[in-house]
Amino acid sequence: MDVGFGDHGDRGSHVRAKRIPPPSKFADPTFSKVGKTSIHTTGKQDINMPSSEEEAQALGHSEFWDERYKKAEGDKPTHEWFRAFSELEPFFEKYLFKERGEEGKKRKILHLGSGDSSVPYDLLERGYTNQLCIDFSTVVVDLMKSRHPEQPEVEWQHGDVRNMTNIATGSIDVAFDKGTLDAMIHGSPWSPPEEVMDNSGRYLKEVLRVLKDDGVFLYITYRQPHFVKPILNRNDEWDMQMEVMGGGDSFQYFGFILKKQAKATN
Repeated sequence: MDVGFGDHGDRGSHVRAKRIPPPSKFADPTFSKVGKTSIHTTGKQDINMPSSEEEAQALGHSEFWDERYKKAEGDKPTHEWFRAFSELEPFFEKYLFKERGEEGKKRKILHLGSGDSSVPYDLLERGYTNQLCIDFSTVVVDLMKSRHPEQPEVEWQHGDVRNMTNIATGSIDVAFDKGTLDAMIHGSPWSPPEEVMDNSGRYLKEVLRVLKDDGVFLYITYRQPHFVKPILNRNDEWDMQMEVMGGGDSFQYFGFILKKQAKATN
C-alpha cells in the first residue's frame, strides 16, 4: 500500500508501508479513545502518546487522520496536540513576539502538519496576518477552509511536509511543528528504524530549504532531548536551543529553537 506522509502535510511523494491495522485494534484499557487516537489522562492534562507500536506507525499515515477528522463536530477542534496556545504563549513571547517585534507580524509563518489546531487563529488575533498551514489530510484541510472562510490571512494547503514543492526556497520566516515530526518517529529510540530516519531526514531537509537564512524553526515535542537531538541535527546544520516547557504529572514538554548554521546558508 502506498501512503502519503506528514504528521498532520500531501501525498506529493509516497512511501511504501505495510498495512496498518485499524485503530480499534489498539487495545489498552488504560487509554481512552478520542476519535481514533489514544489519549492518556494524567489528571493535570491530556497527554498524547500512542499506546502501541502499531498505533505509533499509524500516526504517520493520512488515512488515520482522514478518518479521525471525519468525526469532527462542526467548529469544535478534535484535540489540541502538544500544548494549547495559552500554554505555548510564554514560548512564543520569547522566540516570536519579542524577537520579531511588530514588523515580524507581516512575516511568513508556516505551520507544518497543522491539523485542526487553533494556534494559527490565536496568532491571527495577535496580528500575524501572513500564515500558511500545510497538512497531508485532505479532510482536515477542507474542514479548516470551511470553518474559517472569512480569514484568508491563514492559508490552507494540502501537502507533504517531506516534499513541499509549492513552497519556494528561502520564503519562510518561521516554521512551526507541534507533533508532526513526532508522528514520524516510532520503534527503538536508541536505534530508530530506517523508515524513521529517511522520513524525518527528508522532512528536516525541506524545512531547512524553505526557511530564510535568518528564519527560525520552532519545534514542540514530548520526546526526550537525548533521543530527538540526533534526529534533528544529524548533519550538524542547525544551531539549537532548547527549553523545558513543563507538562503533565509524569513527563515534560520541550521546545526547540533551531536556526540555520552559517554553513547551511551557503
